[in-house]
Amino acid sequence: MTEQDGNPTVTEDQKQWYAIRSKPNKESCLYRELLSRNFDVYYPQLRVNPVNPRSRKLVPYFPGYMFIKANLAETGTRPLNRIPDSIGLVMFGEYVPPVSETLLKKIDRKLADISAAGGQTFFAINPGDTVEITSGAFAGYEAVFEERLQGEERVRVLLKMLSDRYVPMEIQAGMVKKRD
Repeated sequence: MTEQDGNPTVTEDQKQWYAIRSKPNKESCLYRELLSRNFDVYYPQLRVNPVNPRSRKLVPYFPGYMFIKANLAETGTRPLNRIPDSIGLVMFGEYVPPVSETLLKKIDRKLADISAAGGQTFFAINPGDTVEITSGAFAGYEAVFEERLQGEERVRVLLKMLSDRYVPMEIQAGMVKKRD
């Protein structure tokens, strides 16, 4: 802390990043509210090409979460937990774990990689398309894309098994890629 005109001020190195939760589908509102209160906010979002042209073009990378830089010794947790559209800081009892700047930079790089690759690929996959499972126990297997499940984070595919039988399977959307 430094003093200027008798008033203590917070230096930038005393602030840390913390995760804060938003109410469902209120991430953008919370983001604007935090900015209006002069907080540094990191709200990672993905650009997508949804099937419905009226759907959002930007979606949260972590639905329900964003990051705020604050000095909790000065602000305390209670005011942050009472911001409109906020559920509150991510806490374990009274402990609020800080988020490292390194992790936020890794998230930024991942988002840049996804953007450079053309965005989230599973939005460009349509029912009936042939996909390849890229990770997990069935990595390398070919399947038929059936549908996106609620929240668009999971998908249902039909995995071709023995005797040309198709078995429905639900997996993370990021585990499939469209096959040419």
